Amino acid sequence: MCGIIGYTGTREAVPLLLEGLRKLEYRGYDSAGVAVVNPESARGTVRARCEGKIANLSALLETTPISGHTGIGHTRWATHGPPSERNAHPHRAGKVHVVHNGIIENHRVLRSELASDGCQFSSDTDSELVAHLVDRAYSDDSHDLHAAVRIALERLEGAYALCVVHDAHPKEIIIARNKSPLLIGLAARPREGDAPPREETFVASDASAMLAHTRRVVDLADGDTARLHPAGATVFDAKGVPVKRRPRTIEWSPVAAEKQGFKHFMLKEIFEQPRAIRNTLMGRLRSDSNTVDFADLDLKFSEHTKITLLACGTSWHAALAGKYLIEQLARIPVEVDLASEYRYRNPIVRQDDIAIAISQSGETADTLAALREAMRIGATGVAICNVVDSTIARAADFVLYTHAGPEISVASTKAFTTQLTMLTMLAVHLGLANGKLPVARATALVEGLRALPVSIDFVLGQSSLVKTIARRYSFARDFLYLGRGLSFPVALEGALKLKEISYVHAEGYASGEMKHGPIALIDDQMPVVMLALKGPGYDKAISNLDQVRARGGKIIAVASMGDAHIGDLADDVLLVPNVDEFLQPILASVPLQLLAYYTADLKGTDVDQPRNLAKSVTVE
Repeated sequence: MCGIIGYTGTREAVPLLLEGLRKLEYRGYDSAGVAVVNPESARGTVRARCEGKIANLSALLETTPISGHTGIGHTRWATHGPPSERNAHPHRAGKVHVVHNGIIENHRVLRSELASDGCQFSSDTDSELVAHLVDRAYSDDSHDLHAAVRIALERLEGAYALCVVHDAHPKEIIIARNKSPLLIGLAARPREGDAPPREETFVASDASAMLAHTRRVVDLADGDTARLHPAGATVFDAKGVPVKRRPRTIEWSPVAAEKQGFKHFMLKEIFEQPRAIRNTLMGRLRSDSNTVDFADLDLKFSEHTKITLLACGTSWHAALAGKYLIEQLARIPVEVDLASEYRYRNPIVRQDDIAIAISQSGETADTLAALREAMRIGATGVAICNVVDSTIARAADFVLYTHAGPEISVASTKAFTTQLTMLTMLAVHLGLANGKLPVARATALVEGLRALPVSIDFVLGQSSLVKTIARRYSFARDFLYLGRGLSFPVALEGALKLKEISYVHAEGYASGEMKHGPIALIDDQMPVVMLALKGPGYDKAISNLDQVRARGGKIIAVASMGDAHIGDLADDVLLVPNVDEFLQPILASVPLQLLAYYTADLKGTDVDQPRNLAKSVTVE
């Protein structure tokens, strides 16, 4: 996702900004840019932007150097408007330059108001609107940039991390945070006998961007703003009152900073899921009507429309859940196809059919080929993927980005749960569009989606318990995962995670199929992971659990909070908050990811890069 770096001090800003942007490259991006305040320049602030990698920006700055001691930089991952120089940050309005992470949810209303007032826009982004609002609020009489930013913030709805510079303020950066990370970096304290520290202050969306220069950081709370200058920073709360935010010292090395203190990228990405899901929801959940916004998805339906979900691996498991969601909520028939099989069975496609390709990378060769085949025959193509401007995204007629952020670990975690989140929202949208889903039911699901990040935080709080359970069963050579209904794809995904990274053989089955073969394997050496969540199928799950116990199997149950009986039936229990049945797959996936991670870590495998696997399968 997008990255921010800013600097004000005594050194030339551009080398520091480029260095910081390179540290943020692992996050993924499609364009980059910097703006540096230079009072000696006729323009006041000089900007350089380009599409593509930071190497392109660096080459541009070598050709056309920029000088100055205060500047901001940004790597963009497209949300509003395609990747291009005109959509790259920083954005300018008058004497103001802005970089922005997040999504301004009311950007359509603001753009309309500003346009009707004569405002001219130079990009397709929501971020440019912030620059215009600050420029209009700035008063040459008061000369108070912080006040202008606060006035602009009153108009914004959504999530943002903002850095603002002004031509007339060569030693000042104004920053603001709401639901999007932003850190202040204070000048490093000298050791006894050292020279006095430089007067300089940093700001970044990720500590890794500034750790080469300081480990003293200040965390901002939601609603905070701050005035940065070379000698330090003044922080203000949401009411504009100056507050003290205690600095902390980061102990990670710059190399480890990208993992933010986690042992592996996979564990970091598991813990990023609350934020990743918020990013997926951002711009899709309408605050004014408590519904979903898919205005960019112009699909035509008839009574004969069929949806085909095309995917591989983990994304195929998300597709299996998607079939259940769309058919139940929208009453539209859905097929799920392994993309690697689709082209070779001469599929039947009608002109009003819709093919949805699901891929984390957007580069999966089999999924791309299947989508192209479906579209060649006549289907409308839709992509659900994580990487902006990827090949699958470009090939489709429409694209729905999950905005999970870069996923470094080969084993997918946050990409899976954000795919499930997007499919749930899509099912709600389709159900409302064709009138099959009652508005009250849709409202309840939207409210449940909003609350999901908090519920996932609760599950992540049990990570030490999951680690203890993993240690208890680390002897096992085989695992069986069982689930029914929407829990069946979760069982498949849980088994896949375990085998991918720990090299332990694991199989996922529909609970009703246990007696059709797998029950023969159950003994006291085979742990059985049972998804026994409250709702339809719960009683049958308990019956399966009894059958496992009768054969001496060791049971790890994933159950709903408040289940008073599950503790008497299972050897170990992992509780998840009670949520709507259609949201259970997202929540129930998290403890299974942790179980796989801790099992692999205890076995000493290469968690992030397991043998024989690649992050993106770009060959058939």
